[in-house]
Amino acid sequence: MNDREGASEDAAPARFYPVVLCFFIGSGFAALVYEIVWFQLLELVIGSTAVSLAVLLGTFMGGMCLGSLAFARLVPTSLHPLKVYAAIEFGIGVIAVAVLYLLPAAADLYAGIGAQGAAGIAARALLCAAFLLAPTVLMGATLPCAARFLERTPRGVSWLGILYTGNLAGAVVGCLVAGFYLLRLYDMATATFVAVAVNALCAGLALLVAAVAPYRPSRAPATAQRAPARSESAAIYLTIALSGLTALGAQVVWTRLLSLLLGPSVYTFSIILAVFLLGLGLGSSIGSLLARGPRHPLAMLGWCQVLLIGALAWAAFSIDAWLPYWPVYPVLNPHPWVTFQVDLARALWAVLPAACLWGASFPLALAAAAPRHADSGRTVGAVYAANTVGAIVGGVAFSVVVIPAIGTHWAQRLLLALAGVAVVVVVLAQVPAVLKTGGRLRTASAFVALVAVALATAAIAAIVPPAPAALYAFGRKIMSPDYEPKMLYVGEGINASIAVSEDQNGARYFHVSGKIEAGSYPADMRLQRMLGHLPALISAKPRSVLVVGFGAGVTAGTFVTYPGIERIVICEIEPLIPRKVADYFLEENYNVLKDPRVTMVYDDARRFILTSDEKFDIITSDPIHPWVKGAATLYTREYFELVKRHLKPGGVVTQWVPLYESTADVVKSEMATFFSVFPQGIVWVNDREDGADVVLLGQLEPAPIDVDAIAERFNANPRAAASLRNIGFESAIDLISSYVGRGTNLAGWLKGAAVNTDRDLRLQYLAGLGLNVRDQSRIYSELTEARRIADGVFVGSEANLAELRNAIENAEPRASPRRPGR
Repeated sequence: MNDREGASEDAAPARFYPVVLCFFIGSGFAALVYEIVWFQLLELVIGSTAVSLAVLLGTFMGGMCLGSLAFARLVPTSLHPLKVYAAIEFGIGVIAVAVLYLLPAAADLYAGIGAQGAAGIAARALLCAAFLLAPTVLMGATLPCAARFLERTPRGVSWLGILYTGNLAGAVVGCLVAGFYLLRLYDMATATFVAVAVNALCAGLALLVAAVAPYRPSRAPATAQRAPARSESAAIYLTIALSGLTALGAQVVWTRLLSLLLGPSVYTFSIILAVFLLGLGLGSSIGSLLARGPRHPLAMLGWCQVLLIGALAWAAFSIDAWLPYWPVYPVLNPHPWVTFQVDLARALWAVLPAACLWGASFPLALAAAAPRHADSGRTVGAVYAANTVGAIVGGVAFSVVVIPAIGTHWAQRLLLALAGVAVVVVVLAQVPAVLKTGGRLRTASAFVALVAVALATAAIAAIVPPAPAALYAFGRKIMSPDYEPKMLYVGEGINASIAVSEDQNGARYFHVSGKIEAGSYPADMRLQRMLGHLPALISAKPRSVLVVGFGAGVTAGTFVTYPGIERIVICEIEPLIPRKVADYFLEENYNVLKDPRVTMVYDDARRFILTSDEKFDIITSDPIHPWVKGAATLYTREYFELVKRHLKPGGVVTQWVPLYESTADVVKSEMATFFSVFPQGIVWVNDREDGADVVLLGQLEPAPIDVDAIAERFNANPRAAASLRNIGFESAIDLISSYVGRGTNLAGWLKGAAVNTDRDLRLQYLAGLGLNVRDQSRIYSELTEARRIADGVFVGSEANLAELRNAIENAEPRASPRRPGR
């Protein structure tokens, strides 16, 4: 028998398998680069919401499921698998480029006819899913395609697991390279074209191997192992589906909790995903080795699920009870790369054991199902599809339904219960064989095992602790909080985890994503009310206002004090915040939600503005810190241009810029981006004591600030004046003396600063490197070195101008202790 005749039984000579492994590694690398780039695109189109994550996970997994199922049915076995594989890789690269350029354009086109609120989010989600479906279907076809190239023996099945492991290894590298290098230093286009180049390289390599590697469609081997019984077959697919469900559900839950502990930056998400993929890869390699032996693969799959119950409990106790109390103090060593090492260690500690077991489950399921079909591609496709269907359900359900409905504590208990169900499924599959072979003792043992699994799972779930309330308040600073909190409220919404606390002096704080975002502390009150009062007093006759971000409702509440304002629209992405937080700050926000002029919109601010025809006299934006993943989309040039287009004649915009938990490069980037759209914009400082944050103000039609008119409006509105006096501004001159400078005066300081754009969201990567830095005093000092009153900035009477000039030049620090969270 010559070589080609020998290949009729085995689909290809084994000497080519390592080469196939190489381009599977490359394929995994490219897929994860795309996934991270597409997540950024989805945040731009849909918003930084759980829906974005659900669409990404659902479409990614759903597309791969369809691809794995469709491949064996649509692609004839007569075609050389590696030639088909090359076409698939080329197709993925071409479509990825199309997605990069056409998805944002299609979203903008949709904006002209699109709805707002929940309906708008759903429509945008469907649009994004339609774009991502084609490349993910092709990705899902790669493993069944490779399966046709491998021999149909236990050794061949083992090599399928090795290819899966290699694909995951490439994914780990792709995740880290994209998250820590490509998108930090370059933009989404660069990252995409790097992945496209890898796709092209893999396709070229596959064509070269296809030219020399013989292939003949495989037939079921004459010495095939026993095909699984119907009950066993159903158990294999149901178990691997439950494995996928618990894997993606756990990833969503753990990401929510670990992002509180580590800080929800882009780097944290990359670390968690990389650790998860690493565990899948290690487990898959172990499972592949086990699949080669004579052991019963279905039994080993069952034991994986038994061990998974323990691993899920380990993760729950680690994240909720142990890791928060590790002696980690981020502010003591603000160097980001040291912090990343500690974060990596904590993620490995909690996530790796369970991830390894999920990884091992897949090759064991392949081995158990291997004899079902003569076409190995169909077998692999069926197992892969079952796994991905479970993953879709887990990823989408836990993101959008489970966590908002029952919280992460009960979500972890639900995961344990689902893992217990998987064990029961495997045990029940063995019952017909046990009954057929006889033996009451064996039958009784099977039922005892079922009861034991159920009781053990219930007992473990009952003692799983909830995450500490302080974690929701202080996040990564839980071991070094700024005060001893009295927790008033803790809640988990669809997009964020929130809390309200009170310190020893009675000041209250609103926390989101494990950090203080607003509060009744004096310096916080100054910032929140400056964002409202400055534009309201500078604007001649404001009638309509858009407030981006509700927070504690204080900024929105400032506009309640102006009787001439007829409409106040508040856009908030997390519905839980206004509903639960506002009542804790009624005195500070003037019960803003009860004001008849107020309209609440629950949507991403970018998309609300884009799809709205309404224009406003004032738009004020107080988004979360730019190092929080997704927040940088509210600091881009395109966002500010969008805001500018929605200002009425004479309209004014204000934007919060934090100096704390930041670096000079980050602050310069934020200001340079704002001034690229509002070049005559003005900087106002909130707190001269430590320069914690500033307010940027831009005008649609730059005009001098009329000091006399502002003083007159201040004196004519006792309620607004009282609101300002309450935070330390005794007069209009006192408020205006917070002036720092105009954008044109700061050109030298801002020279070379990176402008944040939709295509290049580098700000969130810059900001993520400085979240543990306390450098606000130096930044403020550098900022004020260029401070001077430029000609034409202010107009008014000589007396008022002289008083203002004197107040600015002789400004005294406002005496107050360091603000919590700063």
